[in-house]
Amino acid sequence: MTAEREPEEIPQSPTIPSPYGDGPIPTYRHLKLSAFWFATNFLWGALITIMLPNELKHIAPHSRVFALSFLTAVGAIVPILVPLIVGALSDRCANPMGRRRPFIIWGTGINLLGLGLMGLAYHQAGVLSLNLGHEPTWLEGATALLTSPGFLLFLAAFMVVQFGNNIATAAYTGLIPDLVPQNQRGAASGYMAIMSQVGTLAGVVFSGIILGPFPEGIKYFVLAAVLALVAIITVTGIRETPLPKAPDKIDWSTYAKSLWIDPRKHQDFAWVWITRFLVMLGFYAVIPYINYYLTDVIKIEKPDGPAAILTATILVFSTFSGFYGGVLSDRIGRKRVVFIANLSMALVGLGFIFCRSFAEVMIVGIIFGLGYGAYVSVDWALGTDVLPSKDDAAKEMAVWHIAMTLPQTIAAPVAGMLIESFGKSAMYKGDDLIVHYTPGGYSAVFFVASVCFGAGALLLRNVRSVK
Repeated sequence: MTAEREPEEIPQSPTIPSPYGDGPIPTYRHLKLSAFWFATNFLWGALITIMLPNELKHIAPHSRVFALSFLTAVGAIVPILVPLIVGALSDRCANPMGRRRPFIIWGTGINLLGLGLMGLAYHQAGVLSLNLGHEPTWLEGATALLTSPGFLLFLAAFMVVQFGNNIATAAYTGLIPDLVPQNQRGAASGYMAIMSQVGTLAGVVFSGIILGPFPEGIKYFVLAAVLALVAIITVTGIRETPLPKAPDKIDWSTYAKSLWIDPRKHQDFAWVWITRFLVMLGFYAVIPYINYYLTDVIKIEKPDGPAAILTATILVFSTFSGFYGGVLSDRIGRKRVVFIANLSMALVGLGFIFCRSFAEVMIVGIIFGLGYGAYVSVDWALGTDVLPSKDDAAKEMAVWHIAMTLPQTIAAPVAGMLIESFGKSAMYKGDDLIVHYTPGGYSAVFFVASVCFGAGALLLRNVRSVK
């Protein structure tokens, strides 16, 4: 029947061998291969955890939750679309440098431009003042924000950062399948997790503690410098086998159809995609609002430093579990490690609901970090294990990567609506109207996140081809 026909396939690029062969990959080469994960996570650790919440609190003090949820949701559209295009282009790139590195170079350049624009846009935005004489409603705050040229310019600059970063990382995700033998991907995924967690840790510590008192322009300069320097390490430190000749041009209509990976024929890929989607849905419901949670629930007036300390502590423990989780998964199986990690995140995530002091938040955060680190490292290896084809690795990794980016467009606004729906209180401090959201909204978000983590653990049993 017509309904059962496979979408027309695009011609695959030829299989090319890794320049490193099938032998063991030494530690120094793993570090060079994974170095760019440090850079990109340094960037997002600083922006998402510390800088954006603080900057939007300044730009839109009366509607900061809506501002952050809107910016996060709109910004996540780029990571959904760009990797699908760049993944296919890099699979067929016949540049003498290889398939992936040219895109890393160009993407990083655009990313650097976007960071410069964000720094300028923040200083041009000013403070959005409503002057209503009363506490603004959700609609009044949203309307004022979305008609503010300063905020819209800031949003546009953020989109440039997203665009450049996703050009680079979309091609970069194809390097592990390209260069690392399957029996070493757990270890490679562990190194990736270490560099990712350490990068996020460094970004949070630098932006929230070391550079906390400095102007935002200095912070953007540091982000740009780290991104550029570490990109050079990866680009110059690895080798790729170039394609012998350029494949046929892509028929984009046919390519769009080929993005459909039939879940009936590739069931394991589908289930891994679904479980990752659920876990990321829970994660991105929580992570953008940690800074505000510390302000509104834990009653910390200046949360940047404590947020940095909390995130840094979580990442130290997640880095530890990430490395050993990746290595352990090569021995006892990916599914077992991911199941335990997801289930622990589901149970421990509920603990944040009952925290009323920073010490309690730290204890819960440490235990959560152990589960999260193991999940991040092994989940990547699990994804590469169930790819339908290695020849189009970047394209298929881009489809798999949607399971991480799509939840950002859903989770952030839904979580923001939950927080807003439980109400807020306002009081004047001098001439300033200080707005606080109630703990009930944050409790609802943590509960929903824990349900997503638990579902991601339970549904993993449907994956059959991987232990």
